[in-house]
Amino acid sequence: MKPIPAPITIYVPRDSAAISLGADDVAIAIAAEAARLGVAIHLVRNSSRGLFWLEPLVEVATEAGRIGYGPVQPEDVASLFVAGLGNAHALNIGVVDELPYLKTQERLTFARAGITDPVSLDDYLAHGGYRGLKNALAMAPEAIVAAVTESGLRGRGGAAFPAGIKWKTVLGAEGAQKYIVCNADEGDSGTYADRMVCEGDPFLLIEGMTIAGLAVGATRGYIYLRCEYPYGQRALEEAIASAYASGWLGANIQGSAKRFDLEVRMGAGAYICGEETSLLESLEGKRGMVRFKPPLPAIKGLFGCPTVINNVITLASVPVILDKGAECYKHFGVGRSRGTLPVQLAGNVKFGGLVEKAFGVTLRDLLYTYGGGTLSGKPIRAVQVGGPLGSYIPESQFDLPLDYEAFARLNNMVGHGGITVFDSSVDMAEQARFSMEFCATESCGKCTPCRIGSTRGMEVIDKLVAGDQPVKQEALLRDLCDTMLAGSLCALGGMAPFPVLSALNHFPEDFRPQPEMLEKAS
Repeated sequence: MKPIPAPITIYVPRDSAAISLGADDVAIAIAAEAARLGVAIHLVRNSSRGLFWLEPLVEVATEAGRIGYGPVQPEDVASLFVAGLGNAHALNIGVVDELPYLKTQERLTFARAGITDPVSLDDYLAHGGYRGLKNALAMAPEAIVAAVTESGLRGRGGAAFPAGIKWKTVLGAEGAQKYIVCNADEGDSGTYADRMVCEGDPFLLIEGMTIAGLAVGATRGYIYLRCEYPYGQRALEEAIASAYASGWLGANIQGSAKRFDLEVRMGAGAYICGEETSLLESLEGKRGMVRFKPPLPAIKGLFGCPTVINNVITLASVPVILDKGAECYKHFGVGRSRGTLPVQLAGNVKFGGLVEKAFGVTLRDLLYTYGGGTLSGKPIRAVQVGGPLGSYIPESQFDLPLDYEAFARLNNMVGHGGITVFDSSVDMAEQARFSMEFCATESCGKCTPCRIGSTRGMEVIDKLVAGDQPVKQEALLRDLCDTMLAGSLCALGGMAPFPVLSALNHFPEDFRPQPEMLEKAS
């Protein structure tokens, strides 16, 4: 009797970036073509590896490794079967793991990205999942906090505050109830690492939050997810249900008698709710507005109780630390910037995608070795690092290492690791104005410097560019920025001047009126 051949395993991402480029249609086409030809397949909807210029990226499991094809469209599917899945084809990019873009990264947080079925607990366990939590269950809370502190992990949401110190504060705070809150309100332009974790490795976030709960004595957690991430919500809720069913969440985690409950709460998409105290207000059912500090959320946070608030990447880094050890994690990075950072390349860049590297890599390496320069082919004139509140960095600073302190010395910030690329055609005065406009639109309105200053900022930039008493207007703009920096209640108003001042300092020629504007003014 002739043996029945094993099904061919084919991977098609379920990441929203891949879906937006046609991944669902490709998956449907593959299933239909296999049925038509009578070819047995096992179709896995994996997560994206973060190589977005190749999406939808279809992978075929072979003895040589997973062979990739990309970008694949539904009309390409028939020819893939004709060529023989895993064989030569115009879209064949070889063994995906061997691509230099991936092979030269240090993927700790994103070790499973693109490898596993995101909502398969079996897949997660088979690829090292929950080893960190198993270790944590056998440790005292103080020991868990000490491990996170020793690792040097700092908040990956922008402020870069040491996670261990925040956790120690909550551990020592008195309260009948404590909470773990994950800030998944990823609103910065050019950032998508949080989304990729939620959609592509949700068990990692669940594990990290559970470890945090054990560390500080919190028995309940909330993931505050922005409403623009429906695929993330679906993956998280499916994974949470599976974790409960398998004893990784709930009243008796793996027979330990320790409890942690977790649920997803959807935000309404307000940028200001990325600020931790505004997030807490929204989570409590109130309007998202900044709270005065003190008291700090670690002392009086959600519903007035001690609360750990960390962003997705921070919490997703914790299982690695508890699994491999603080020394292993600390081995990566430079100075006080330890571990790795998932950098997100976006904007006018040839190879946009996720690059996880240890701190210390230079901007130039990220922009050219990984990003491949601009998509337009023109020179890179500036990059904005850290979202819409980040400074514009000129080419003269591209050899700057990715390091919190090195960036801060030049009035830059690493932020969430988003890098938006601009070529030589960009108008930096227009970008500066956009920063003020963004602040005006997204301000919660609680403090005057942010609410009024951002609107006045747009007006002053308009006058400056129009040549209306430029010396006076520039002085006024700088004075206004100083007021916003010093007087705003939160980082929205307090950091909106960063892109404005950096554009003014590094690209002053863009603020000078054009001859035709001067003629019109006269």
